[in-house]
Amino acid sequence: MATVPTIRLNNGVEIPQLGFGVYQVEPENTVEAVRTALEVGYRHIDTAEMYGNEKEVGQAIRESGIDPSEVFVTSKLNNGFHRRDDALRAFDQTMTDLGLEQLDLFLIHWPLPTIDVDYVETWKAMEEIYAGGRCRAIGVSNFNPHHLRRLFSETDVRPAVNQIEVHPYLANDEVRAFDADHEIVTEAWSPIAQGKVLDDPAITAIAETLGRTPAQVVLRWHVQRGDVVFPKSVTRKRVEENFALFDFELDEGQMATISGLDRGERTGPDPDTFDYVPR
Repeated sequence: MATVPTIRLNNGVEIPQLGFGVYQVEPENTVEAVRTALEVGYRHIDTAEMYGNEKEVGQAIRESGIDPSEVFVTSKLNNGFHRRDDALRAFDQTMTDLGLEQLDLFLIHWPLPTIDVDYVETWKAMEEIYAGGRCRAIGVSNFNPHHLRRLFSETDVRPAVNQIEVHPYLANDEVRAFDADHEIVTEAWSPIAQGKVLDDPAITAIAETLGRTPAQVVLRWHVQRGDVVFPKSVTRKRVEENFALFDFELDEGQMATISGLDRGERTGPDPDTFDYVPR
């Protein structure tokens, strides 16, 4: 079984660079999917309150026979709970649903700059959660540099992680560089652009040269760029393929070719305008 590299967060916590994502995995399929990922060797699971499958993630970890302390678990605050008291209650519910005594990483899912609750208030609630000791690290998701600068100027704890959309068609290098300059680890969601990049001729050519799948090539690109990545699949063969990233490398030319595909194309919403709050 491959050893997944870890990255040290700004508070000293180690996060596995490769994880397993459960976005859009239906609750009824989540236990089997996570159990399969753990069997394959993943020790990092990324979920969220909004995904509706935290209970099943926790169940899969308990049923796996693996010590929960050996599995790095991330969850994210639902968009409807940005007020301080709501955020604190939501975290309590996450812990109940996951059945864990301590969460490894808790994120604000979206900044929601257009709603009537300031994300600075939300971050101060996250700081309270962190100070309480039931969460080893806190961070954000989908924050742009101007969002982060406000947190730096108005709060005390610097986010450990910024989880943003990154893939060959959206390299997002400005945000990644800002994160790096401020000791924030970048995590890449939608790492294969919901499959859109897998038929790109440049990527398929590299995959053919290396005898790898296009998905493996793209995920390896993420790894070599230094981001945390967590592909998702409910098919065991693909779960295994997505884990097999550490016995090959892309050369400088291949890395440059993939990076050159950037066209600023999002698969998800713009963090500066996204204002969805579940009702």
